[in-house]
Amino acid sequence: MHSFSIILLPLLSLLPSTISQTSGTFNAMTFNVAGLPAILNDNGVPGDKTANTARIGQLFTQYNISLIQVQEDFNYHATLYANDKHPYRTATSGGVPFGSGLNTLSNYEFTDFARVKWNTCSNIDSADCLTPKGFTFMRVKFAEGVSIDAYNLHADAGTTAADTTARASNLRQVSDYITAHSINNSVLVFGDSNSRYTRTGDIPSIFSTANGMKDAWLELVRGGVAPQAGTDALLCDNPSPNTTCETVDKMWYRGSSAVELQAQKFQYAGNMFLQENGDVLSDHDPVLVDFAWTKV
Repeated sequence: MHSFSIILLPLLSLLPSTISQTSGTFNAMTFNVAGLPAILNDNGVPGDKTANTARIGQLFTQYNISLIQVQEDFNYHATLYANDKHPYRTATSGGVPFGSGLNTLSNYEFTDFARVKWNTCSNIDSADCLTPKGFTFMRVKFAEGVSIDAYNLHADAGTTAADTTARASNLRQVSDYITAHSINNSVLVFGDSNSRYTRTGDIPSIFSTANGMKDAWLELVRGGVAPQAGTDALLCDNPSPNTTCETVDKMWYRGSSAVELQAQKFQYAGNMFLQENGDVLSDHDPVLVDFAWTKV
């Protein structure tokens, strides 16, 4: 009996690594953390930016969100990371004017990380060319044999003709990159698109038409029907008390023949990210989406 136990224990220790996970869930967030230096832009957010950023990092840890993509993570980056405990995080590309402000905090390991600068930017309505804004790419491993390509973007802001043209170019650039680098893969695209379905000239539908993706907000809140362009009736408060309004912060996704992916819940999470006195921490309302995946 004693010798049988000696043999059995090593065999049992091997079981977890030989059993492949075939399904699972995770949640994903996009959050513009308003990290421009206060002297350049206070974002209309009350309070001290360092203190606000520290609280954002603490709340990232408290809620244990699986995959977080942030934008405008510039000059308070060290504070954000000092207060966050996610095990996998991208290294900063620098503050203004050197970095893109794009970073990822994840509970899952990732590979093939790349930063790509926009081909086109505009300074007409906002200083979009001040920093090397663009998008990032990574391949996130959620389980053995289960990887999803994740893109984080921050598109050109403003509403002039030059800004609209630059922003459309930005989204086309990401779409083309997906076509070239994510062939037959499951994909997540999220970030500050600065785009609205309700704004004439914006093209947030490109990921659907060119890359076979779904917008989680359109799918789960609007039954797949995009709002009509030419109206601002769907503008959101911050934080938003409902999900029927539209923000520029968006999340698109698709599954693949290897990994089915399904958005299950969409929410604006601004009420989860407030200062202790109830004030907002950023001028953006973060978007939080729950997903389920199945290995085919």
